[in-house]
Amino acid sequence: MAKSDRIKKIAVIGSGFAGLSAASYLAKGGCSVEVFEKNTEIGGRARQLRTSQGYLFDMGPSWYWMPDVFEKFFSDFGYKPADFYELRLLDPEYVIIFGKDDVLEVPASMNDLFELFENIEPGSADALKCFLKEATYKYRIGINNLVYKPGRSLREFADAELLKGVFRLQVFTSLSTHVRKYFKDPKLQALMEFPALFLGAMPEDTPALYSLMNYASLKLGTWYPMGGFSKVVEAMKQVAERQGVKFYTEEPVTGFRMTGGEITHVNTDYRAKEFDGVIGAADYHHIEQHLLEPRFRKYSTRYWSSRVLAPSALIFYMGVKKKITKLKHHNLFFDEDLKAHSREIYKQPQWPSKPLFYVCCTSKTDDTVAPPGHENIFILMPLAVDLDDAEEVRERYFQLIMNRLEDYCCEDISNYIDYKKSYCVSDFKNDYNSFGGNAYGLANTLRQTAILKPSITNKKVKNLFYAGHLTVPGPGVPPAIISGNVAANQLLNYLETI
Repeated sequence: MAKSDRIKKIAVIGSGFAGLSAASYLAKGGCSVEVFEKNTEIGGRARQLRTSQGYLFDMGPSWYWMPDVFEKFFSDFGYKPADFYELRLLDPEYVIIFGKDDVLEVPASMNDLFELFENIEPGSADALKCFLKEATYKYRIGINNLVYKPGRSLREFADAELLKGVFRLQVFTSLSTHVRKYFKDPKLQALMEFPALFLGAMPEDTPALYSLMNYASLKLGTWYPMGGFSKVVEAMKQVAERQGVKFYTEEPVTGFRMTGGEITHVNTDYRAKEFDGVIGAADYHHIEQHLLEPRFRKYSTRYWSSRVLAPSALIFYMGVKKKITKLKHHNLFFDEDLKAHSREIYKQPQWPSKPLFYVCCTSKTDDTVAPPGHENIFILMPLAVDLDDAEEVRERYFQLIMNRLEDYCCEDISNYIDYKKSYCVSDFKNDYNSFGGNAYGLANTLRQTAILKPSITNKKVKNLFYAGHLTVPGPGVPPAIISGNVAANQLLNYLETI
């Protein structure tokens, strides 16, 4: 029991998935919780854009993977996702486009997937079964024994099952090496390595542990929440509000008042309010380097400059007043060299010479996101952080992408566009105070895994705990939800001592 029976007051900075999760768990734990959001809507990167033409765009996340993580969150509060939104299993889950007439459709059915692999590379169906058996093990151990840990000490990992299976987890083997052990065909290799793009690193720099994402995508399925990802945001907000959480939008936190190594007040342009604890679920680097005084910072500017960031992105939100036959819901354009593009993100940062890109056409599944007979298109091209993203550069890449997209689709699209908006490095910085303008967080390299990520705690500020994609467990929507849970539990444990 806490030393004081007074209800503890907690501030949560940021209302993305990590902030929503942390706020809900803290309120359930008996705290009075208030969330401060910089922007006009909650949701962080999962905000939506509604246009006068009748389009509704997800501005950020578009892949609903690891449904068990969402189910656990809602279950912890007595609900299930179906109480709030409808999920559709996508089939095909996604398509990979290697050329105009060279397309790999990834089916939702495992039997169909085994048949697809076997047709491409004889013997690969059995190889896939072995690969997924290992990935299933990594997922089970990773979720239960790694991901829900705060990463504060190696002692956390002194778990019998974890230690027993440490070599099977393949932390010190690269994903690229692991994939090539099973598959020789370049297309199958690309299919198995592409989730690394969402982990923010080159496959050869990503631990093979993360083949667990192949289990998440291929066995648990690729889903879509009808109405878009904001339905998930709305659902989590409802859960939080039912626990008593209050939200303040258009109210960025500007600093703190400190006493004896603790935050006593959170400052905004509208108030300076007293709190017992703080969850930093906005950009970690911004909170630490801009909101905390230098003497209270855990990390130096040199430390931050040495971090390997996941990519930023050039995004186009595009409404088209016609239907486009060849597009599926998720379309990955791998018609150029993945390694060359990756090098231009991580090794020699520059605007890519021959970029890969991703096209999401949600109107193939959801007729509420575009007017009848129209398509809702989201285009994303990964790129290095901290690049100059002047409008003329954005437009040059838009034309490059459109030429390839129209060539693949065999039809005119450009002349049917009735809405277009770009979003890039400077927008991530302006809207989210994003470190380097990153879109995903830190790259999941070996040297940035578990306890090697920026810490969830700061010993100089006892009642501040971090959540989100720059700390444990890492980038992505499910990890952000988990991060909020973990940070909330750490703060609740701390409150028990005061």
